[in-house]
Amino acid sequence: MELKGLHLLLSYQCTFECDHCFVWGSPFQSGVMTLENIRLILDQSKDLGTVEWIYFEGGEPTLFYPILLRGVRLAKEMGFQVGVVSNAYWATNVEDALEWLRPFAGLVEDLSVSSDLFHYSELLSLQARNAEQAATQLGIPIGYLSIAQPGNAEAEVSVGQIPLGQSGVMYRGRAAEKLAPQAPQRPWGEFDECPYEDLRDPGRLHLDPFGNLHICQGISLGNVYEEPLGQIWDRYDPDEHPITGPLLSGGPVELVKRYHLSHQETYADACHLCDQARRSLRVRLPEILMPDQMYGIYG
Repeated sequence: MELKGLHLLLSYQCTFECDHCFVWGSPFQSGVMTLENIRLILDQSKDLGTVEWIYFEGGEPTLFYPILLRGVRLAKEMGFQVGVVSNAYWATNVEDALEWLRPFAGLVEDLSVSSDLFHYSELLSLQARNAEQAATQLGIPIGYLSIAQPGNAEAEVSVGQIPLGQSGVMYRGRAAEKLAPQAPQRPWGEFDECPYEDLRDPGRLHLDPFGNLHICQGISLGNVYEEPLGQIWDRYDPDEHPITGPLLSGGPVELVKRYHLSHQETYADACHLCDQARRSLRVRLPEILMPDQMYGIYG
């Protein structure tokens, strides 16, 4: 296994509170990375020796603009390729978007803009179009992340990092609560594999503001503020891990069976069943199924 990318959730806070969000982004969320945190993470990533990409995302990372910019510069100075994921709420017109993006020119290799009917009233928002025009003028590569409405048969299947283009909803996080009831349901016994994440060799992991290293949102492998990234990664045994082990051997169905969990007869997808199973398990595995913010508990 080689870890190639780290996605830093600079904050759980966001300007939106989208129904599909699997990290429960919200204006009311808590948790923000400090510059000290970012330096520690970048140093540990460099020590690991395999990390090539650092992404800054959230929530909405530009809410903490000076910290984001300094973090991007530090990552670039250390030789990482850098990406930023944003909803471009700041791109009210092209002139303003140019001012927001100008400091990132030459630093960011990928600007991914979230734009869909969950964020705005049109699939490709005015803000997204303004951001694209500004980024193109500045030579910043830009693409879009769009999630289709439930039941859209033309949506792509999402695998791991959401692909560019319109992708299907994964019914985890807030989507499991808000959108799953609207989706076609299937018998729970069909979900005998994890179709979206490569749990054996993920290639990239997410780090939240509290230092939790997520192999999938809400499944923590350890805390980099308490133990070096390299040690956590070296210790990870996919087949023996209390959560990924069952998921690898039989998907969310096996997770339910292994821990003798109650369940419904139907679910929207494998993520939906896994999300509900993990919620039931949190009291037994609190050091893994964390933090509260990933399960919609915040104040």
